[in-house]
Amino acid sequence: MIHFKTEEEIELLRESSLLVGKTLAEVAKSIRPGIETIVLDEIAEEFIRDHGAEPGFKGYNGFPYSLCISLNEQVVHGFPGNKPLLEGDIVSIDCGVFMNGFYGDSAYTFAVGEVDEEVELLMQRTKESLYKAIEVAVDGKRIGDIGYAVQTHVEQYGYSVVRDLVGHGLGRQLHEKPEVPNYGKRGTGIKLQEGMVLAIEPMVNLGTRSVIQLEDGWTIRTADMKPSAHFEHDVAIRKGKADVLSTFEYIEEVIKQSKTNG
Repeated sequence: MIHFKTEEEIELLRESSLLVGKTLAEVAKSIRPGIETIVLDEIAEEFIRDHGAEPGFKGYNGFPYSLCISLNEQVVHGFPGNKPLLEGDIVSIDCGVFMNGFYGDSAYTFAVGEVDEEVELLMQRTKESLYKAIEVAVDGKRIGDIGYAVQTHVEQYGYSVVRDLVGHGLGRQLHEKPEVPNYGKRGTGIKLQEGMVLAIEPMVNLGTRSVIQLEDGWTIRTADMKPSAHFEHDVAIRKGKADVLSTFEYIEEVIKQSKTNG
């Protein structure tokens, strides 16, 4: 069953989603070669709690951390740990918060120092595909239009879309109906209507779309060990134009400053 949100509920979802963007920006300040990813997790948890919220992922179905931190060939659900980030790595960080009864959920893939051009392009084009999807996330369109937008954008570059994992509805639960695949046919699937809130999250691989789950029961990596990128926004369906509840603005301000200073 799809839970339609009132305007008041959408505003509460916006608050949670914006806090995720601010948390990821706080984490971004410390992303550099040599830092252990567990430290990033600690920064996020402290920041979330200091802002009167709870980490949305910690304890969710037994997940032990506040952030999913996925390096290079890891697609999603990676564990933070004591392995330091290296120059040239890319790191996908997925963050959730729970505040005022509603979840926020957003993800961003970061470059650690200078990365190879082909990896930089993978990140850029994956992010572009998210915005292509948001353009069609409007009242009257269908779920298949979102997947089609992502798939056609990234496949033209020879990338592949992960099919085993999908975006989702968002609200009082972290994962609500409907599922939002990153591939599909235009004009198919559930009709989008005002009051729906979706977490749209392209996961795009440089190589094969095939993925493998690691022995920790959570981490998903590419079967061919090539890099993967992941970007996610929370979006309220409206007539004419989608209402993006989350933001990358704070994150990209931090990245810009670090490039200027570095």
